[in-house]
Formats: sequence, C-alpha cells, structure tokens
Amino acid sequence: MDLAYVCEWEKKPKSNHCPSIPLVCAWSCRNLIAFTTDLRNEEEKDLTHMVHIIDTEHPWDVYSVNSGHTEVITCLEWDQSGSRLLSADADGHIKCWSMTDHLANSWENTVGSVVEGDPVVALSWLHNGVKLALHVEKSGASNFGEKFSRVKFSPSLTLFGGKPMEGWIAVTISGLVTVSLLKPNGQVLTATESLCRLRCRVALADIAFTGGGNIVVAASDGSSTSPVQFYKVCVSVVNEKCKIDTEILPSLFMRCTTDLARKDKYPAITHLKFLARDMSEQVLLCASNQNNSIVECWSLRKEGLPVNNIFQQISPVVGDKQPMILKWRILSATNDLDRVSAVALPKLPVSLTNTDLKVANDTKFFPGLGLALAFHDGSVHIVHRLSLQMMAVFYSSSQRPVDEPSLKRPRAAGPLVHFKAMQLSWTSLALAGVDSHGKLSMLRISPSMGHVLDMNMSLRHLLFLLEYCMVTGYDWWDILLHVQPSMVQNLVEKLHEEYMRQNAALQQVLSTRIVAMKASLCKLSSSTIARVCDYHAKLFLIAISCTLKSLLRPHFLNTPDKSPGDRLTEICSKITDVDIDKVMINLKTEEFVLEMTTLQSLQQLIQWVGDFVLYLLASLPNQGSPVRPGHSFLRDGVSLGMFRELMVVIRIWGLLKPSCLPVYTATSDTQDSMSLLFRLLTKLWLCCREENHITEPDDALIDECCLLPSQLLIPNIDWLPINDGIISKLQNKQLVRLQFGKAPGLVGHTVSSQFDAFVRAPGQPRIDHLRRLHLGAYPTEECKSCTRCGCVTMLKSPNKVTAVKQWEQRWIKNCLCGGLWRKMPLSYS
Repeated sequence: MDLAYVCEWEKKPKSNHCPSIPLVCAWSCRNLIAFTTDLRNEEEKDLTHMVHIIDTEHPWDVYSVNSGHTEVITCLEWDQSGSRLLSADADGHIKCWSMTDHLANSWENTVGSVVEGDPVVALSWLHNGVKLALHVEKSGASNFGEKFSRVKFSPSLTLFGGKPMEGWIAVTISGLVTVSLLKPNGQVLTATESLCRLRCRVALADIAFTGGGNIVVAASDGSSTSPVQFYKVCVSVVNEKCKIDTEILPSLFMRCTTDLARKDKYPAITHLKFLARDMSEQVLLCASNQNNSIVECWSLRKEGLPVNNIFQQISPVVGDKQPMILKWRILSATNDLDRVSAVALPKLPVSLTNTDLKVANDTKFFPGLGLALAFHDGSVHIVHRLSLQMMAVFYSSSQRPVDEPSLKRPRAAGPLVHFKAMQLSWTSLALAGVDSHGKLSMLRISPSMGHVLDMNMSLRHLLFLLEYCMVTGYDWWDILLHVQPSMVQNLVEKLHEEYMRQNAALQQVLSTRIVAMKASLCKLSSSTIARVCDYHAKLFLIAISCTLKSLLRPHFLNTPDKSPGDRLTEICSKITDVDIDKVMINLKTEEFVLEMTTLQSLQQLIQWVGDFVLYLLASLPNQGSPVRPGHSFLRDGVSLGMFRELMVVIRIWGLLKPSCLPVYTATSDTQDSMSLLFRLLTKLWLCCREENHITEPDDALIDECCLLPSQLLIPNIDWLPINDGIISKLQNKQLVRLQFGKAPGLVGHTVSSQFDAFVRAPGQPRIDHLRRLHLGAYPTEECKSCTRCGCVTMLKSPNKVTAVKQWEQRWIKNCLCGGLWRKMPLSYS
C-alpha cells in the first residue's frame, strides 16, 4: 500500500472546518466519495453539518452542501446505481440526495423520512435483487458467464410484475426499525416497528439481506458482556400501507468475554459489521479498551441437533430427518491489536463460503479477499476477511515530516493523526480515509496484496477486474491507479481478445464500454495517447450512426423483419461499387424521407461525418505515423463501413434538403466532392473490410489522396482536450498533495510533445463536442464537462427539434464514454 494523493482544507489562522464526531464516509460504484465535516460558526458558536461529495479524478472540485441536519450526521449510504445518497442524523432525520440535472457537483434533497428524536445507528437501501458472483478461480475462462455469474437473489420488496421497490431501512438507538418505500408517483410510505417486544438501547447495528428477500439486523448495546442480537425483518405492503414483521434469530457472545484471561479486558464493542450487504451469515466484531482491540469473525451455520438415545429408539433419525438448528461459530480471531479506529469492508462479491478458508489462503493475493483496519497509531492493516491473517500494512508518516531529524521529534506531540472513517473502492484496489483533521487520503492497494507476483499475474488481476467493471457498468478509475505506461499496450490487446471471445449479443451490449475503457487506458502512456482521440471519435461515430439510422421509418406498416437501418447496412456491405449513386439506387428512398426542419437540425452532425472522412483520406499518405490521431481508423473496416453507410444516407437527404449537406471548400465549382470522397473511402474500405485479410492501399489510391489538399480545404478536427484529472499525475508513484477548492497546476502531466498541437490555446474558439456547435473563445452559455474524458457540452439545449432531443437523450445522464457530468464555471479555460 502507498499513498496516491492527499487532499486537505485550506489552512487559515482560524480554520472553521472540523471533523464531525462520529465521522462517516461512503464510496459509490461511480467512484464518488461522500464524507462529513462540521463547519464551526465563531460568532453564533454553533455547528453546521456539511456533506462533501468529490469525484476521485477531481478531488479538489468538492461539492459542499449544508445538509440541513440539526444534529451530527451518523450514516451515509449510496444506492446501487451510485446516483443517490442517503444521510441520517442523531435526531432521527433521514434525507435522500439526488443529482441536479445529472451533475456530479450539484445535489439537492428530494425526499426523506423521520423518527423524531431517535438517533439513527444503521442505514441501508433496500436490496434490488441483483447479485453477481465473481469467480477468481475461473479468471482464465474465456466466457464472461463463467467468470461472473448471476446469483438467484430476491429483492427486499417487489412491485407488480416482480420489479423491485425502492426504499431504505434504518435502525435507531432505541431499538426501532423504520422502513421508507418510494412509490412510483413520488410518495413515500413509512412504517416503524420495534425490533423485539422488550426494547433496549442499540449502540451499534448493521443491516444485511438474505437471498429469500428478508432483511437481517445485527444489534449490540455496546457492552461486550451483552449478547449481539440478530433479527429477521420482513417488509410488505398491505392495503397501500407498509407493514414490518420482525423475528428474533440466534444471538452470540464474543469469544473474548468467555475467555477467562480476557474476560474484562475489552469492555466495549466498537465495531459491528456484516462482511457484505448480501452476506447475512458472516459478521465481524471488534471489542476495545482505551489502548487495544481484538477482532473476531463469526459465521452462522446449520448444525444437526443431537438426539438422546431414548428418543432415537422410539423414533430413529433417518437421513435428512435429523433436526437442525442455526448456530453462530467463530471462524477466526486476532491477537491483541492497537486500538482500532475504523473498519472498511470489501464490496467485491468474491464467491467464498465458510469452508473456503483453505482455498482463500491459496488465493490470498486477490484484492477482494481483504478488509482494512485503521488504528489510532496511524497505521492501516489489510487482513483476510475470513482468516484475519495479515496481508498488507501501511503506516502513515504524513504527520511526521521526513526531513525532520528523529532526535528533534517530540515524543508526545498530542494525539497522532489517524483515519476516523474508511471506505474501500468497489474493486478493492483503492482505499479512501478521512482522518482526525478532516483530510482525505487516497491509498493505492496493490493487486498482489503484498505478495511478489510476476508481471503476467498482476496483468491478469487488472484484466479480470476491468472485465468485471465492463460487465457491471461500474467505473474503473481505481484500477487505472495501478496501470503503468509499459502495461497499457498489453492490457488493451488482451482486453480486446477477451471481448472478441464473447457471443455477438454480449459484444453488442458492451461495444461502447470497451471503447471507453481502451481510451482511458491509452491516456496513461505517451506512446498511445494519440489513440485516445480515435477511441472518442469512434464512440461519437457509433452514436451518430445509431441516431441517424433510428430516424429512418419503413414506408409500409406490413414491413419485413429487418428495419431500414439493418437493410442499409446489408446493402452497403454487399454492393462494393465505388459510385455513390449506384449504391443509392438499391435503397428504398421513401424510407429516408424526413421533415425539412429535422434534416436542417442535423447539419452539424452531418458536417462532422463529412469533415472526418475528408481528414482520414487526406492523412492516408502519412499512415506510417501512429502518433497522428485518426491512424487506427485507416485499418478499421467496421468504422469505415459505418462512414460509408452514413455518406449514402447523407446523399439521399441532400436530394431532399441540399442545405443539410456537409459544406466543402473546393477549388473547382463543378467537382462533386461527396462522390469523390465516397469513391476513395470505398477503395480504402475494401482493403480492410475483412479483419483477417487486411491489405495495404495501392499506390493509385495513395496518389489520389495526396491530391486531396489541392482539391478540397482539409478541415481542422476539434479533438477532445486533454483531461485535467489527477490520474496522469500519479504515474511516478509520488505523493500528490492537493487542496479542496483549488485546482492543481499542469506540472507532471505525461503528455507527448507530438500531441501538443491538438490542445487549444487560451483565446481560441471553443466547441460543444457533442452538438458540434462553436461556443466562441469565451463561452457565455453554462457548460458541463465529463469527469473522465473532458468532453464539453452546453448544459441547456438550444434546439427544440425532436431529432436533436433524441440525440441529446443519449448523453443526458452520462457522457458517451460513460463518465459523469460536472458543471463548469462560465469562465472555463
């Protein structure tokens, strides 16, 4: 483990930021981190309870919101999609936060619930029934279905038709369980029930879910001499009202309290956690005193009940008829440790059972098998989640300057800085901790988990987790932390190989996600950074092709099975004629009829297609230079075929509305530019239409492309800007120090000099990358940018045409690369 970056608040003579007690943080599957601090008002002597949300790629761009909670915030929980956040406080108020206009740095409180005056100690979203098992032992399998299998799991509550109902469940300090259900019409159904008849104080609690749709609550009064109680909670809707039924399950006493040598040594239970939200059979307990802690891992097992011989003679037990009971058994326990300050559990659903300890030890280098323990001395340990064996250690030296001589260090300079809240990322390759000064630290956790592995094994781990993110749709930023420039080429190739092994249907589903993944990988190496432009251009091409084809409508209602778009693809692949008009004759032109306003509104997208084809053909003579953006398109038969189809569609639309055609600056008035480009494009496409039989373009084609600059004005392509994120600054494994609210300089960016030509200088005209509209040198419209690729587009649509709205709906929630949007200041540069 090592520190990747540290982000702290601005140091002022009177700092108003102070960490809240208790301090909580949460990490979403979209790599957004939420954490709390208190803002001290010197004049009124009161505290404002703040919630801060950051994207891990831009940690300085913090969105701080006054939560409106009157008491300290005790819980934060992200939903399964990573787009909504729950916060609960010590006054029983629960609030649900949602993105405003799908912006990662703009949030609003939409709905909520309350158990007046009763502090919330545990909080969770209801389970949606989606559970994926990750099989580490099958990481070498060719089929994604073998590596990642869907587990049969019932939602906590279902609507008509089996759709999971959204909502949340909370446990309060007085032993109440409250459930709030979000109805499709926006209303909230809330019910509150006691966990058991005899209500008692609940100092610690956690919530887990069973495969049958039930909820399990673990609760403790905080004393290690008291039992840890477990309850089954069933939620239902009866007559439009929420109903809660509870049932007591087997309880347990911690082993340290039954051991005579340690009976009174650890008086308080300080941490109580299920090992996973959907694993109610395994629980982690930590008991502590002022200086030390002990951690125990327990498992719920079904055991046979011994029957007395007298009863066996009367009614012999045969086969499966032996009575069974559920009983908690201890799996493992640690020796005496320093006092534990925070616990972070893995979210990676590695398939392990209680009997898998031997297998788990054999594969203990895999990151999803470890949980993190933070201690008051500033250290962090990664231990195996079942055996609790040590896997990796990190000691924070941030509070002790390296250049200070050890003799001059004060021996007791107040309390050491330690993590008060921690969260592991969704692939367990990164750890975020908020310390006792309110500072956020990002730790990089090696995929080898402290073991020395060869490069191939490390690559296999990273590849396996990239595939997992590809299948689940989770953000993969934390995997990029471990990718060195020398790995990029190998990872991209192997990722493509694994993708090509999947069936055609799955390939189609994952087609854009793998392109975005390749783009983010290529950004990490100076030798592949030019290919980033190609991958983003391919994402844009796929989106344009799908949108324009979807506008085509069959002329008659009783149409054959294939849509006009499918027939277009089929005809263009069969007819290899270089004359665009001869290809066009084979199509039913009545299927291409659109309204004039629609055609005119698409002109910017049509212009991009025309410009890009001209740029590609003009760059063909320089094809030996892979550092030029567009190079990979010259041997990509699929993409060239899509351009060819779009050229045919544009040609037909040009007959209806000539003003929608792409505008070229030609040296001859009589030249048919589209026919010329289509002819050259078809010749280039024929060279690489079959992936296994790619041939080099002949000299005649190259000579014709050499003449293009003298026939047509070659356009400047507006490439995406280089992203201003943090990932490119972490390549040399040096600690990066950041400050909330203050963007760092560009020092340390690994950008090749060849790529500098594609970076816009200040004062040059800027462009809406998705609408292809010019915004001017200093845009006056509010814009948003992608947190991953840096793509910029206007926040509000300037067009009301249906076809344009359909285009904009493709990226209203996420960028085309899958990244989240963040609002940009008006004076962005």
